[in-house]
Amino acid sequence: MFDMSNVRQIRDRQPESEKITINLGFVDLGRIDLLVQEGFYSNRSDFIRTAIRNQLSTHGEAVTASIERHTMELGLRDWSRADLEAVRDAGEILHVKVVGLARIAADVTPDLARATIGSITVLGALQAPADIREALKDRIK
Repeated sequence: MFDMSNVRQIRDRQPESEKITINLGFVDLGRIDLLVQEGFYSNRSDFIRTAIRNQLSTHGEAVTASIERHTMELGLRDWSRADLEAVRDAGEILHVKVVGLARIAADVTPDLARATIGSITVLGALQAPADIREALKDRIK
């Protein structure tokens, strides 16, 4: 028998993508299904991901310019308790702007989040404990 007392969970697995729902017309859906059936794509999701990446690539310069204009961070941005304590201790307030994924650690308290985050804008996804989301609900844009 295996002894479970020595097993530790290192960290919760975070999803690597965000699920979205879209509405498509029947004709467009049929055309996608035809391309899947003909082997151009493995499934509908493969087609949709490819189409989105192609559009993002086409507009890449515009996205880059917009990120620079809005001084946004691109990619993954994590804030730990230690990060926010350092911000608080420096007497600063964060105005978070992220294109991608923003995560606030589970050990951050609602009081610390409110004391250090003045506003938060995420184009993509925000992962934060429910109590942090509640504490920042008037600051999340």
